[in-house]
Amino acid sequence: MDGLPGKIVALDLGEAYSGVAISDAGGFLARPLEVIPSDQLVEYLGTLLAQESIAEVVVGLPKTLGGEVGFQAKRVLAKLGTLRDTFPTARFVEWDERLTTRLARSSRSEPRSTPRKRGSKERVDHLAAAAMLQEYLDRRETFEAVRRGP
Repeated sequence: MDGLPGKIVALDLGEAYSGVAISDAGGFLARPLEVIPSDQLVEYLGTLLAQESIAEVVVGLPKTLGGEVGFQAKRVLAKLGTLRDTFPTARFVEWDERLTTRLARSSRSEPRSTPRKRGSKERVDHLAAAAMLQEYLDRRETFEAVRRGP
């Protein structure tokens, strides 16, 4: 693999919270890192980029089921624009992340010990980011070949 050396970070950007995942140094295995308030994302990402050897940042783009850029994706693209402006030397990659949050929520293996209060949500954004990152890691050679063209 001729990818950039270093770890890869994935962001599942949300309005209130954002999920963060990170790969191992070899870029083979994704693991959930944490869920952070979205208003702290720039500071958090700055610290992460400074402390880790990060090759790229994968940002989930929540396209519609038809593959189009809808309202949510436009919000993510606006946030991504801010991140690119704030961290101009970082390599950002947009990744189609349709349904990753639902998959993360439905794949939780641990049963809830107490019923949730109505309206409360268990944060799974970091699990969604890890699922998206693992998919990216598994498919990035193909993705890069298509991106480079013939």
